[in-house]
Amino acid sequence: MQRVRMSSEQAPVHKLGDSQMTLSPKFRLAMIQSSVLSPSEIEFSLQGEPLIPGLPDDVALNCLLRLPVQSHAACRTVCKRWHLLLGNKERFFTRRKELGFKDPWLFVFAFHKCTGKIQWRVLDLTHFSWHTIPAMPCKDRVCPHGFRCASIPLDGALFVCGGMVSDVDCPLDLVLKYEMHKNRWTVMNRMIAARSFFASGVIDGRIYVAGGNSTDLFELDSAEVLDPVKGNWCRIASMGTNMASYDAAVLDGKLLVTEGWLWPFFVSPRGQVYDPRTDRWENMAVGLREGWTGSSVVVYGCLFVVSELERMKLKVYDVDTDSWETIDGPPLPEQICKPFAVNACDCKIYVVGRNLHVAVGHISKLRQKGTCEDKWNFSVTWDVVDPPDGFSDLTPSSSQLL
Repeated sequence: MQRVRMSSEQAPVHKLGDSQMTLSPKFRLAMIQSSVLSPSEIEFSLQGEPLIPGLPDDVALNCLLRLPVQSHAACRTVCKRWHLLLGNKERFFTRRKELGFKDPWLFVFAFHKCTGKIQWRVLDLTHFSWHTIPAMPCKDRVCPHGFRCASIPLDGALFVCGGMVSDVDCPLDLVLKYEMHKNRWTVMNRMIAARSFFASGVIDGRIYVAGGNSTDLFELDSAEVLDPVKGNWCRIASMGTNMASYDAAVLDGKLLVTEGWLWPFFVSPRGQVYDPRTDRWENMAVGLREGWTGSSVVVYGCLFVVSELERMKLKVYDVDTDSWETIDGPPLPEQICKPFAVNACDCKIYVVGRNLHVAVGHISKLRQKGTCEDKWNFSVTWDVVDPPDGFSDLTPSSSQLL
């Protein structure tokens, strides 16, 4: 296991463009433009000035779009064209998207363990620097675990749904959207039913929510779906059983919902599977729901769980045998303390623990010897990203990758 340490220069949390050189940018929508000319007109007027002397503009642009965010404030002083490109974060990240750049950012929904105050912290997974984004426009006294978060990474969009007012145990129908390119929150149309501690998942760019606790504190069986483009919520088939969600995942185009093991362990956990193509729910396979003992991610098209039992080892679900197998490699590093939030990108798993230590799990797969079918052996190695000292009182509730 390798630990990635933050240097003293990186320790403070950066706000994602201040004009101040001491902090890295905060994706501020500061349009650097003339009061007379539009940005496109300014760029046209500067076409005779090369972005980088000696390089064609397309090559130079490819280089500049790779600059880390914390360098933008300094680089904007180089020339007018750099000022125009780097001064408008929406324009900068739109160009990155057009050219297919996919550097991931880990958005962590966290709360102060003493005050309960919620906040977002953002980790640049390329340069391992932390940043902040604007606060969510929601009530102060909320239960952080009651929300459900979902993201559409290619659109740079993050959604926060539901939740619960902590002092009165009242679920919310709130829906908030954060746009990474604009660095702003907007309030979306409310859910049809107020709910907390429910299941959520993204299938084909649509956000599905199901179950959870209702305003009368009873569990719900209803479900609904959001079209992010139109902003409309529509009802879908009911689950057939009233259930709050412990964890959920999207696998093979289906939403998997589990209530998890509850203490005391007298009753086996329930699980439901929703297929949007048929708008039908069915009972989850016995082995799948009984072995689902942690937080899940999907990697290589397989369902993995970072188990809260089994010494916090990583295990994978085998659909053919309806069983779970512990994969090769060490358990979750000891710095990663429960509760933790899990997400994945490509072949890497990101586990955020208490105090916002981040474990990066590198998943590799090899075909099983002597098998003609697509049977794989998986293994994992871990690196740890240590957080700044100021994060010592923060606990994660959710994590999303954009």
